[in-house]
Amino acid sequence: MEVISNSNGTSWADQWDSGPDPVHGEPKNGGGGGGVKAKYGKKVGEGLEKTKAVASSGVKKVKEGTSAGVQWIKEKYHKTTNKR
Repeated sequence: MEVISNSNGTSWADQWDSGPDPVHGEPKNGGGGGGVKAKYGKKVGEGLEKTKAVASSGVKKVKEGTSAGVQWIKEKYHKTTNKR
């Protein structure tokens, strides 16, 4: 793609944009170790710990329920096969 420029050597964007060019580099907060990762990393970690605890508790309940269900089926089967 060809950039069209006028006789002054400026591009179309330079003609319509009077603001300064954005500078990429250090964050505006002074770069003191802040940022999104530092700010929310701890909260996300705490949330994940809570999620792990809830998931672990849920899995434990499912195992207990499954065990009770299988035991109930065994008892029902045992009662029907012993009748004569």
